[in-house]
Amino acid sequence: MISSIISKPYKPPITADLQAAMKRRVVITACSAITPIGYRPSDIIESLLQGRSGVKPLRDDGLLTQHIHSRVFGTVDYPIDYGFTRKDTKTMGPVAFYACQVAKDVLAASGLEQEFITSGRLGVSFSSTHGSPTVQRTIYKTFFSKLPSEFSSIGAVDYLKSMVHTTAVNITRMFGITGRVIASSTACTTSSQSIGFGYEMIKYGMQDAMICGGADEYDTTTVAVFDNLLACSVAYNDRPECTPRPFDTKRDGLVVGEGAGAVLLEEYESAKRRGATILGEVIGFGCNNNGGDLILPNLDGITTTLRLALQDADIKPEDVDFVSAHATATKMGDVIEAQAIDAVYGGRPLVTGLKSYMGHTMGSCGAIEMILTLYMMEQGFIAPTLNLDSVDERCRMLNHVRKITRTETRIAAIQNFAFGGVNTCLLIANDREAGA
Repeated sequence: MISSIISKPYKPPITADLQAAMKRRVVITACSAITPIGYRPSDIIESLLQGRSGVKPLRDDGLLTQHIHSRVFGTVDYPIDYGFTRKDTKTMGPVAFYACQVAKDVLAASGLEQEFITSGRLGVSFSSTHGSPTVQRTIYKTFFSKLPSEFSSIGAVDYLKSMVHTTAVNITRMFGITGRVIASSTACTTSSQSIGFGYEMIKYGMQDAMICGGADEYDTTTVAVFDNLLACSVAYNDRPECTPRPFDTKRDGLVVGEGAGAVLLEEYESAKRRGATILGEVIGFGCNNNGGDLILPNLDGITTTLRLALQDADIKPEDVDFVSAHATATKMGDVIEAQAIDAVYGGRPLVTGLKSYMGHTMGSCGAIEMILTLYMMEQGFIAPTLNLDSVDERCRMLNHVRKITRTETRIAAIQNFAFGGVNTCLLIANDREAGA
């Protein structure tokens, strides 16, 4: 009896009010990304067009790097003029600097009035993998110190810098945002869940606008974790630009990276009334959990997620023109994802692994990959997967992009999967599909 109940998916009753709210469309009216291949949109687009990698040699921290096998990292190595006040920065670690900068960018580009920003109608859905590891490492080092005087190095606000929701609340503090706060910290799906949950907040009438995204900072502890799991690339330490290699026969693991991405989501009619620039529309979101192994990808779980997104968007698989694959360049991850894409979409949509340019930017990857997809949709091209010299036989069923492809993308899927078995898929339509 119990098993028969569990096997039937729960369908909540739909009231008249909920039915009306479900008709609310959610559009993207601003975006910003700090990435290993650039910060300004023009620099990012040029990197994609020129096949320019942002993977560099791992910086030596004088401690952990001597024990790490992987010597490459997706690095943000250019200066950023934050222009924050000392009052703003006193509760911010490096990850919050990234987050607040891209949030500042989207608010500046949005044209939203201050009265709306502080009205409670704007919320924040933003997080990182684990707060600021740089600050956390300093705290732990102090705890293990044998010198009592070292304890004075723990700052009064270090917890505020290192807590998992530091990005979200520093954004609210800097801009006086009083709406809902969601801080989904789910490793590689952190920012894709943040966008999905923000989309649902607006779609179902809980908020009128949301700043959504994620950020992660440079720290060798993150590399050490994945390196210890034997998941990192090690064969190209002397040629950082040659890795990662999604779907390639010579791929040997992921490359950890850093960065941030933010999008401003708004209810369509409101955005249209105020004359906002509409970059695209979020038309579907799927999310689930494998309910089993916390590390290995699961074909059934992933395919279910992709179908949930299509169902939410009320579109057919053949309507999707482009898939931004999670494609971390791990041995089994790429194969399972390829099988899932084939099972749901077949070989029609173009497929690119954007991590080939930047490495795996962890909690920010979903937002960054959505933003890069928006740029490509607007510019009318799809960038190829870098370093895809010889496609793995088990991944050949897909329509891999091997060179710059000029095309109009109407609908794109952004896929991300995380340790813990969390799977996400976001579906976005271009501005013409959004009716702008």
